[in-house]
Amino acid sequence: MISRQFESTVRQKLLQTPAVVLLGPRQVGKTTLARTLATDWPGGAVYLDLERPGDRLRLEDADTYLRAQRGKLVILDEIHRAPGVFEILRGIIDDNRQAGQRSGQFLLLGSAALDLMRQSSETLAGRVAYVDMAPITVGEADAAGIADSTLWLRGGFPDSLLAAGDAQSLDWRRDFIRSYLERDVPMFAPRLPAETIGRLWTMLAHNQGSVLNQSRIASALGVAKPTIDRYIDLLVDLQLVRRLRPWGGNLGKRLVKSPKVYVRDSGLLHGLLELETLNDLLGHPVCGLSYEGHCIENLIQAAGSRRVPYFYRTQVGAEIDLVLEQGGQPEIAIEVKRSMAPSPDKGFAIACDDLQIAQRYVVYPGQERIPLRHGAQAIGLRDLAAMLAQD
Repeated sequence: MISRQFESTVRQKLLQTPAVVLLGPRQVGKTTLARTLATDWPGGAVYLDLERPGDRLRLEDADTYLRAQRGKLVILDEIHRAPGVFEILRGIIDDNRQAGQRSGQFLLLGSAALDLMRQSSETLAGRVAYVDMAPITVGEADAAGIADSTLWLRGGFPDSLLAAGDAQSLDWRRDFIRSYLERDVPMFAPRLPAETIGRLWTMLAHNQGSVLNQSRIASALGVAKPTIDRYIDLLVDLQLVRRLRPWGGNLGKRLVKSPKVYVRDSGLLHGLLELETLNDLLGHPVCGLSYEGHCIENLIQAAGSRRVPYFYRTQVGAEIDLVLEQGGQPEIAIEVKRSMAPSPDKGFAIACDDLQIAQRYVVYPGQERIPLRHGAQAIGLRDLAAMLAQD
C-alpha cells in the first residue's frame, strides 16, 4: 500500500477540531485512509458506509445512535447520502464541548466538494475543518518506487496506478469514467444529461490546458453558453476538472480573462482519449499539454492552501503556465517544458518582469538543476514539488 501524506494531515486536523470533512473523487483512497485511522484511534472508532442500507438504518434515529458513540471517532462515508445528519452533528458537538470533548469526534467522507462544503458550512461553522484528498502525487509515487512516467501515464488513482499492466490500468479507468457518468452525474445533478456531460469531458480532454472557449464548446454540444458553465461546474465540483483562473491584477496590460481548463488526473485524461501505453501518449498531439497538466496539478498540491494558483497571459503573448501567489503578491513563476534541453521562452521572461517575480523555474523531465537565461532554473518535477511542500 502506498503511504499517503494526507493521513498525517487528517490526524492533525482531528486533534484540533471536532469534525473533519475529507473531500475527494471516488476511488482516490478516502475510505482506505479512514479505515487506517480507525485501527489505532484512541478510544476506538465506528465506521459507517452510508451507501449500505444497513448502515443507513442505524441513522434512522441518528441523534440517539451518534450520542451513544461518545468518546469514539465516528466515520461517516458517503455523507451526501444523509444530508440531514449535519444539523444533528452540530448539537452533539456543542454538547460534547460542554462536557470537555473538543476534538476528534467525526470524520465525514464525500465526493462532491461544493455541495458538501455548502451543507457543512451552513450548520457546522466553526466546528469543522476541510481536507482535499488528491490522487497519488509524484512525491508519494517516488517514495513507493514508482517512476514518474508511470504516474503520468496511468494517473494517481491507486487501482489504476498499481494495475498489473497498462491494459488493465486503462480498463479500470474506462470503467471509472463510465461509472461516474452512469451513477454520480445522475445522483449529484439529476437534471443534467449524463451523455452530454460525457461528451464535454472528452472535448475538454482533447483541448487539455486550453483557454476556455464557451461559444465553440456550446456550438459543438448544441447547448447554450450558460449551460456549459453548469456542466463544467459539476466536473469541477466532483474534482475531476480544474478551472485555472487567469491572474487579473491591474498592470495596464490587456490580459486574457478566460480560465484554462484541465482534466485533473492525467490517467483519466488518457482514458478519455483511449491512450494505453507510453508510446501511444508520446505520439499523440496532447502529449505536451498532458505533461503540463500533470506537472501543474502536482505543484498545486505541493504548494497547498498557502499559495493561490493562477496562469498569466497577455494578448500579445507574454505567458506563465503557473503563477503561485502568496499574500496577494505573485511569488513563483513556473513554465513546463517536456524536453531534456529546456529553455524558457522570451514571453516567459517578459511575463515574469511584468509581475516582478524573481523565483523562476522551468520544470522538465530531467533531475539535474540547470541555470537558464532570464534568471530561470531548470528543475525536475519531484524536486520542485518537494521544495514547495517544505516552504
